[in-house]
Amino acid sequence: MKARLQSDVKEAMKAKEREKVTTLRAILAEIQEAQLQKRGDELTDEEYLTILNRMVNQRRESIDQFKKAERDDLVEKEEEQLQYILPYLPAQLTEEEVIAIIDAAIAELGVEGMSGMGKLMSAIRPQLLGRADMSAVSGIVKARLAG
Repeated sequence: MKARLQSDVKEAMKAKEREKVTTLRAILAEIQEAQLQKRGDELTDEEYLTILNRMVNQRRESIDQFKKAERDDLVEKEEEQLQYILPYLPAQLTEEEVIAIIDAAIAELGVEGMSGMGKLMSAIRPQLLGRADMSAVSGIVKARLAG
């Protein structure tokens, strides 16, 4: 992942894609910070996905806030950055696929009611990390457990 990002930064620099270079360098900085936290050890795939997911969530939250503030220029910038980050994540699951995973986990764990939400989220997180928006997943889980 890190080598692919570094290669993509070089290509973006040659193509003079300033915003893409900035975004990819931000990803690399986050990766480097995470490696420092691990005392230089290589990151696992799950750790890479966690970093990318956090960056995607930050962009989505910023987009929502900028839309509320009617700052279309900043919305456009954040959406552009989001489009540069998404290709590094695995293919996103459809809502139906997410619901199927949630329902299977509910049946397997025998979870009933909101008290089992934490247990359920812990069970499905590894399957969905990087492949679905976890805040949306949380909403679906709440609806399934309440309903």
